[in-house]
Amino acid sequence: MAHIKNVGEAVARIAYIASDVIVSVQPALGLDSDFSPHLHAFATKKAPGLVGKQTPEVQAIRHNVDPLLSAFHPLRSGKLVSITTPSSILLSSVPHLYKLAQYPIVIHVSLHPLHHPDYSEITSIRQSGFIFLHSETLQEGLDIALSAHALAIKSGKGVIHFFDPENSRDDDPIPLEDRGLVKSVLDLEAARAYQPSISGGAFLYVDDGKQATVTQTNFPTPDDNSTSPRVRASPVQPPAKGGKGDESSVASSVRASSTDSRSTISSATSINSTTTRPLNSEDIRDFLTAIWAQISSATGRTYHVFEYSGPSDAESALFIFGSTGIFVDEIRAANPSDEFAKCGIITARLYRPWLAAQMIEEVPRSVKRIAVLEQIHRKTTKWGPVLLDILTSLKKGLPSTSTPLIVGYQLGYIEPATVRQALRGIFQNLRSPSPVQNLEVGSHQPPRKSLSGYSLEQPKIEGAYMKILDQIFGERLHIANRLNAANAGISATLAATPEYGFGSLLARIDRRKHFIREVQAAAMSQDFATNIPNSWLSKWAVGAEDAKDINIVSTEVIARLSTDGSRLADQLLSSKSLFFKASQWLIGSDAWAYDLGNSGVHHVIASGANVNMLIIDSQPWSERAAADAVRRKKDIGLYAMNFGNAYVASVAVYSSYTQVLEAMIEADQFEGPSVIVAYLPYNKENDSPLTVLQETKKAVDLGYWPLYRWNPHNEDSGEPNFSLDSERIKQELEEFLRRDNHLTQLIRKHPEFSSNLAGSYGTELRALQKRKAKDAYDKLLESLYGAMVTILFASDNGNAESLAKRLGSRGRARGLKTMVIAMDDFPFEDLPGEENVVLITSTAGQGEFPQNGRSFWDAIKDNTDLDLSHVSFTVFALGDSHYWPRKEDKIFYNKPGKDLDSKMVFLGGNRLTDIGLGDDQDPDGYQTGYGEWEPRLWQALGVDKVAGLPEEPPPITNEDIKIESNYLRGTIAEGLEDSTTGAISASDQQLTKFHGTYMQDDRDLRDDRKAQGLEPAYSFMIRCRLSGGVATPSQWLQMDAVSNSYGNETMKLTTRQTFQFHGVVKTKLKSAMRAINQALMTTIAACGDVNRNVMCSILPTKSAFHRDVHQASAKISDHLLPSTTAYHEIWLKDDTDKKTQVAGNAIVDHEPLYGPTYLPRKFKITVAIPPHNDTDVYAHDVGLIAIKGDTDRLEGFNVLVGGGMGVTHNNKKTYPRTGSMMGYVSVDQVHVACEKIMLVQRDNGDRKNRKHARLKYTIDDMGVDVFRGKVEELLGYKFEDPRPFEFKSNIDTFGWQKDEFGVNHFTFFIENGRVEDTADFPMKTGLREIAKVHRGEFRLTGNQHLCLSGVHDDDLEKIKAMMKQYKLDNLQFSGLRLSSSACVAFPTCGLAMAESERYLPELIGKLDTCLEENGLRQDSIVMRMTGCPNGCARPWVAEVAFVGKAYGAYNMYLGGGYHGQRLNKLYRSSIQEEEILSIMKPLLKRYALERQDGERFGDFTIRIGMIKRTTEGKTFHDDVAEAESDDEA
Repeated sequence: MAHIKNVGEAVARIAYIASDVIVSVQPALGLDSDFSPHLHAFATKKAPGLVGKQTPEVQAIRHNVDPLLSAFHPLRSGKLVSITTPSSILLSSVPHLYKLAQYPIVIHVSLHPLHHPDYSEITSIRQSGFIFLHSETLQEGLDIALSAHALAIKSGKGVIHFFDPENSRDDDPIPLEDRGLVKSVLDLEAARAYQPSISGGAFLYVDDGKQATVTQTNFPTPDDNSTSPRVRASPVQPPAKGGKGDESSVASSVRASSTDSRSTISSATSINSTTTRPLNSEDIRDFLTAIWAQISSATGRTYHVFEYSGPSDAESALFIFGSTGIFVDEIRAANPSDEFAKCGIITARLYRPWLAAQMIEEVPRSVKRIAVLEQIHRKTTKWGPVLLDILTSLKKGLPSTSTPLIVGYQLGYIEPATVRQALRGIFQNLRSPSPVQNLEVGSHQPPRKSLSGYSLEQPKIEGAYMKILDQIFGERLHIANRLNAANAGISATLAATPEYGFGSLLARIDRRKHFIREVQAAAMSQDFATNIPNSWLSKWAVGAEDAKDINIVSTEVIARLSTDGSRLADQLLSSKSLFFKASQWLIGSDAWAYDLGNSGVHHVIASGANVNMLIIDSQPWSERAAADAVRRKKDIGLYAMNFGNAYVASVAVYSSYTQVLEAMIEADQFEGPSVIVAYLPYNKENDSPLTVLQETKKAVDLGYWPLYRWNPHNEDSGEPNFSLDSERIKQELEEFLRRDNHLTQLIRKHPEFSSNLAGSYGTELRALQKRKAKDAYDKLLESLYGAMVTILFASDNGNAESLAKRLGSRGRARGLKTMVIAMDDFPFEDLPGEENVVLITSTAGQGEFPQNGRSFWDAIKDNTDLDLSHVSFTVFALGDSHYWPRKEDKIFYNKPGKDLDSKMVFLGGNRLTDIGLGDDQDPDGYQTGYGEWEPRLWQALGVDKVAGLPEEPPPITNEDIKIESNYLRGTIAEGLEDSTTGAISASDQQLTKFHGTYMQDDRDLRDDRKAQGLEPAYSFMIRCRLSGGVATPSQWLQMDAVSNSYGNETMKLTTRQTFQFHGVVKTKLKSAMRAINQALMTTIAACGDVNRNVMCSILPTKSAFHRDVHQASAKISDHLLPSTTAYHEIWLKDDTDKKTQVAGNAIVDHEPLYGPTYLPRKFKITVAIPPHNDTDVYAHDVGLIAIKGDTDRLEGFNVLVGGGMGVTHNNKKTYPRTGSMMGYVSVDQVHVACEKIMLVQRDNGDRKNRKHARLKYTIDDMGVDVFRGKVEELLGYKFEDPRPFEFKSNIDTFGWQKDEFGVNHFTFFIENGRVEDTADFPMKTGLREIAKVHRGEFRLTGNQHLCLSGVHDDDLEKIKAMMKQYKLDNLQFSGLRLSSSACVAFPTCGLAMAESERYLPELIGKLDTCLEENGLRQDSIVMRMTGCPNGCARPWVAEVAFVGKAYGAYNMYLGGGYHGQRLNKLYRSSIQEEEILSIMKPLLKRYALERQDGERFGDFTIRIGMIKRTTEGKTFHDDVAEAESDDEA
């Protein structure tokens, strides 16, 4: 059953179903508030509301754009509106609150900052006319939210419902709202009577005089001729109906509704009279009392205007206006001897209107002293507002002899551990003869994490304009209100305002003027060590205000002063930034365009100071936005132009990059204020460039966002002040120009354009202006750069992108202006306007374009209209000439690049140089071909002989990332907090592997999301560390809960005996990690360049021996665990950051085994117990074969080293390998032996080439004997001779088995390890229910299956019944299916080239009939499939394996050993299903007919000559059945 888990969800649910429009105020459009995720979830599902016929509309509004303005339009249109918001907006919205209070609007306020909210934001607006309701717990949040909406409808007044979300954070979940009760309480009839009404007057700044009133109907009562009043709120009065009596005890009831229980009075015998009067507090009380009576009748939960809890004879009480949770719990747990025992607690449920009589009624007469605790950060008066309310109430309502003593306290932040101490202090002061007033309780400074609510951040998408500023002005750029700048004592919000920034700039201007005078005096001084600085300072002082030359001189001056060494030189250098003539800017958003933020803009413009403003407008063009005139968003461009003293430009980087450059340069050169309004429309801060481009084109094309420049100084030189850079202008701008007579001036100066100018400013003039601008820009660039080169890339694995970026950097170093961008992010229609284009692409699938190049190719491949005759181009392609070995498939080699080259020529393009082809088969891979192609490109561009090129930094490697990570910390913590994206940085993606998690994205959705302009659907895979694969039932239940709460509701049992979760989004990642830790499990070192999860055979038939072996594997795992505390710091710290929750101990940040760079690559250890090689002991870095002693208990291990599975397709330098025998070690020394093997690999493994870094290559490079010698040297003794052993299979034994103690074990078949529920098979539910009653263990197998271990006979029948109920006892599968295994692959694995887990069952299904026909159904044939050659399902030791090469295409391997002891070999390359079946079906029939007794399938394929035996890893690529052809088609 679904439940509500937090108060934000509770309130959001009520707001959604009780409103027509919900304004969701958020810190940013891409950053959630307490309410927004729930509101958007409802909106996405188009969930129905209750009060309107239409689906409720959710409007997301940023908190800093005057959000309450959005409520007026729907309110005046007769819609019921609610607002969900943090408290941070309230004070700045006071002018709106007074007007909104007269409408039936509900504002739900989540008090901030978190952990210690400021209630003064409520008291400061208490006189705004709103009704204020307060809730404290989760259940109260739901009920009071409902009460607020019902009260607004009934009274016609605005209601503010406020609460502290942290106060209820630990509350138990509550059931969903009862919709029947909600309908009854809301009085839908009254709501619908309000909705058709439309308020007159649409002027926001004119008070329409609206006032909430009630209509009082007087009618005779049944028993006499007197009249009884009936009160209704006028704004929501329904159509008149027959009167109804009221049997409630409330004097003035709420309106009639279908749920009211009232006696009927005949209207024919009554004479009614009505009067209308303003709503008063008694009416509000009566409405609210009736609402709460309905709730109480249905639920038993009661609410009062004031709530008192405590003894009826209490002598002392606390009146708390703040977060009550910490006090309630402590007082309830008080000892009789405590000072605060037997005290009462009073809170205000209805804060405004303040009903004094209700408070007096609620407080016991025995109370003699009341402590008033007000949680107010900003105290502006001596006496707190709540204290004055209480004091006034008691003084007026009680005799002076009965009035309790009132003592005020200011409630600060109190640590949970100090609540008792705080209460003692409160009551000691309260009960003293002369109590101190206004005593502060707790800390005045809240915890650092609570100091601010939502921090201001510049959306990354706005970086386009910042990059242009940096590009143009470089070191001259000075942004006065830069976010995150160090401004002592100034909040980030204040520091970002135009007022603050302007003041800062004025101060800087004054400082520089003073500095110039200092320099002038210094130039005449004799205090320098030499005379050299004097001449340079004199030269500087002459041109100090000349931005063009002074910055060059400044560099020389600073150099001379730096070598002088005198005291005067040091004094000047302390202000060396002032030597430069800075380009001074204020950066803002369209929040400055609303009236509440516009005054700072006014000050800057009106001052006439030489200050530049860049104001980024992010509101997308839309019909709704265009029609919402009541928001009163000012056109800052027009506003500034009306002053007549400012340079003004309207620009859009996604429409005209050139115009943006021109405007910024002109603004900097303009003496006086400059305003550039820059368009960058997005719906969310993480919108894609494609979305921004589409919105920009629409807005510019329709005239919503005209591009223009206005320079009032141009008049002095006879040039027009106004330059139109786009085709259309909006009406307001045209009216301004007409009024200012500039249109007439333009016509007079350019009569040849008069006919066009009089209409729409003319195509001819526009073209002329654009040509002039382009010519001027070209001249500007000629002095700054060489040729313009646009580099477009298409890349799947990052190689093509890296090449493109490196080429761009090298081009800039040679003086070229380069732009590097993905093909799909480049508007293809702009291609004809480019000068030089370089296209770099890799090859995907069967000669397909990579994901980020497909749309570009689709757009041009059939296009015949593009004219590229003025475009010079070249192509570099990356591919593998052996990837498709058959001659007929050679066309796929570098096909995308070749196709691009041909198409560009077809469209008229001119080759700069011939296409370059990078081939992975070359000695240096694709770099060989690239090294030949790049010099030809520089020669074609005329920059091949540039001298003094800077050295390129080496590429960042995994080793660099590890050593710079501070023991695996990196910037993971910061990346998790970044809500602008679902991803983390590339380096952190490498580091999180050590923590047990990989970043992935849903590849099923990748194309669709890209088409919609969305980033990939990023999520994370989490892998647990579970030594030996043994879990308790409680751990199984916890893992099940983790998958449901944080993942995609499935679990993956991996080939390394552990749990894996997929689909965990970044916001849930830390919670998931903590939940795993709560099960006393961890994820550290489940991935990464460390020793990973240690595997162990499950051996259900020998429990004692298994216990010995499992303990040894656990000892090895613990011994080789990394020591860094980064894992605990990042994932497991509690909310106070004071202590660390750990399942295990991490004491010091030191890696005695690994060192700061850990291992060269992953390191895997497994333990097998003969005769079962169910963990593939030969396929791991270290394989331990358990040896049983004479007592049938564990004696020691044979040690294998150098196994490994990872391979790269067609790279013969990479290969799988089976382990080599080292010898025997005793059980007490095995963990030490594993350590020494790992240390030799640590010190000798290849750290330069990760494809050659595994232990298998180290051993082959060194030789087995040399490697053994190094290990024995560290051990101090030699390995003993290996003990005899025998393996019989590497698969699991399914079904029931008994051990030596008579205890039962059952091994389930979990196909490919995926634990999930389907309509046909409720596997996950069944295992969950079994875990609730099971008293043994769950053992995960290395083949992705599950053993229910330790079922005693008295539980057996119950377990069997449950297995049957959930179909878990079904083992009626073919031997091939039972012996199969597959990795995850699509949709989540980023390395997958083809399907695996989702396809293998389907393929086996198509072979099952053949097996049945040939009598092979019961025969075990080990078949494995992986989506890539990395080998997670260990395909290279399977009898038959399919390894993905492209989507739908696989390499087929045959000849592996049934015991996992022998590698297989390539039989066919890149075959699809049809060919797979055509090979397998005849082969299976032949096997059935020709096999020898006991002959396994892998052995059979070798004996009949289908495949050659692989004797060792180094011969894996030799003698393959399908020879690769080197000639190219």
